[in-house]
Amino acid sequence: MGKMQMGKTEYDAISDIIPVPPLQMVLFGGKGGVGKTTAAAAAGICLARAHPGLSVLLVSTDPAHSLADRLGKSPLPSNLSCREFDARARLDAFREKNNGHLREIARRGTFLDDDDIQGFLDLSLPGMDELMAFLDMAAWVEQSRYDFIIVDTAPTGHTLRLLEMPDLSRAWLEALDSLLAKHRYMKKLFSGAYAKDRVDRFILDLSDRIKGFEALLTDPARCAFIPVTLAEPLSLAETNRLVERLAGLNIPTAHILVNRMVPRDGCPACARQRTDQIRCIRDHARLPDRYLLWGVPLFAPKAPDAPCQNSPAHFFFDRATRLDTRTEDREPAAFSRDKGPEIRVSGPMALPGPQKQLLFFAGKGGVGKTTLACAAGVHLSQTFPDRQVFILSTDPAHSLGDCFGRPVGNRPVKVRPNLTLMEADGTREFEELKTLYRDEVKAFLSRMASNMDLTFDREVLERVMDLSPTGVDEIMAVTRALDLMAAQPQTLFILDTAPTGHLVRLLEMPGVMQQWLRMFFNLFLKYRHIFRPGDLTERLVALSKEVKAFRAQLRDPGVSGIYLVAIPTRMAFEETTDLVAACDRLGVRPDGLWLNLATASRECGLCRAIALGESRIRERYDRQFPALARGVVFRAPGPPAGLGDLEILGRAMFRPGHEDDEKLKGERPC
Repeated sequence: MGKMQMGKTEYDAISDIIPVPPLQMVLFGGKGGVGKTTAAAAAGICLARAHPGLSVLLVSTDPAHSLADRLGKSPLPSNLSCREFDARARLDAFREKNNGHLREIARRGTFLDDDDIQGFLDLSLPGMDELMAFLDMAAWVEQSRYDFIIVDTAPTGHTLRLLEMPDLSRAWLEALDSLLAKHRYMKKLFSGAYAKDRVDRFILDLSDRIKGFEALLTDPARCAFIPVTLAEPLSLAETNRLVERLAGLNIPTAHILVNRMVPRDGCPACARQRTDQIRCIRDHARLPDRYLLWGVPLFAPKAPDAPCQNSPAHFFFDRATRLDTRTEDREPAAFSRDKGPEIRVSGPMALPGPQKQLLFFAGKGGVGKTTLACAAGVHLSQTFPDRQVFILSTDPAHSLGDCFGRPVGNRPVKVRPNLTLMEADGTREFEELKTLYRDEVKAFLSRMASNMDLTFDREVLERVMDLSPTGVDEIMAVTRALDLMAAQPQTLFILDTAPTGHLVRLLEMPGVMQQWLRMFFNLFLKYRHIFRPGDLTERLVALSKEVKAFRAQLRDPGVSGIYLVAIPTRMAFEETTDLVAACDRLGVRPDGLWLNLATASRECGLCRAIALGESRIRERYDRQFPALARGVVFRAPGPPAGLGDLEILGRAMFRPGHEDDEKLKGERPC
């Protein structure tokens, strides 16, 4: 690794990574909690200052926004605009502006009447935050409203959904277009010609915006995606998958930021952590040589009364240096990890009661949900050897396999006689449901009398599934868990969930899902004299029961529990507060809060400064959640990896005795 380049300014450093011009857009993405927002905010500030003649937009598409928190309240460059994308407000605006077009499309439908199609159109819109963000950014680019756009994205799984939005949007538009096909045909048949009207232009306009934005996303001269990661196995493994997927989508990527690199000149604990980081990058970063790694050093958090100019976003890039792990000094023998991880937990919690069937681990991305969920699952499987424990990931960006150091997929994998892992593939589950539907439509149409012309109705029927609400795939992942629970009623299921913003959507999804299923049942009932699906009806009835069961279980504290996972930072505190409020709104009571990755105070000035800043944040958690059981997990020199490390962490997290046997309210960590 090269040393810090003396005399380099923040503008010199960032110009190596983000050349403006010719670039028009850069997206920062990666696993939750790695510093995407800080990197995006820093890029916005640096580029606006370096190019005062350009208009720069900094926008967040993460449902759990933290951009404003990161920027603080101090004045920003006059040519820098900031937006935290409000998907709900944009959806309402889209509906208000285009409701007439959508209703006209429904009115021109085939044997399905206005109400049938309008219901599907209404339900296909909620949760389409990625589509709304996509359409807005497409319009900004088309209209050249800004010279340069910087995007702070959601965590990996949902960022990929945004980048895949051109294909998803096309399917949605093609479904709408199929509703107009018969109308166009009849017009041409009786009038001799058909002229495109405002409804056609509405669809064509959306299609053109999608094509234009897709062209920008895949143009290396105008767009770049910059992954942000940490020198930790789970982050690097997710970055490997992200980079591979970006290459498959032809999204240009050249630079990768490795955040929070420990400086060399700290205490022995810092030096040990630094060598662990270098070793981790060597062992886990499976990246082609064409990608350039940049190390961004770990810094102490600013004091609450410090000016905004002292925040990380204002000096992020001026400390970034090229990383070359091949030339970094090899690990000194004194820092060998042969002794195993040094895990310390303050305020361990009581074990969940034996009647619990479903435990959620939830929180901001990158706070360690997966690690703590896995550690809890390993410990509970040891504590209750006669009970089966099943750890299931519903996060689109899975990392269970990374945590255990073994392949895990969409089928159950035994790691112990009573411990099973699985990464639910909700997209695959939904695709199977769509295939079943199309097969039944095809069989139905083949049985119809040959003198009935159903050419256009065939396409409409086949595309109804493309008008499904966004998020159905996520609820399908959960219903897979419910299927398993029904088959194994004595098993304890532990769910590793998606990050906060998308978890809240998941918790709200059962209501939308019930409406969507009701639309199908009404449709089948209304047209039962011509279309009688068999296996599909049975599957949808089963799905409806599963969704109802999920809603009931969520609200039953005797059956389900939610452990919140956070870290001692201001941004994580704000997001945790929002998550608790969402739980209250949905009638779900969290069982406990884990403050993970806390820093122990040592001789090193950096460690002391970080620990002091975290202590202030921990006090805020205490004041905000006085009735919630809390535990603190301190950061080890290297993150837990493999079954052995997870056993040690799990034992430290829990104390003997069930939650039903003890009064936990008001308890404080030591």
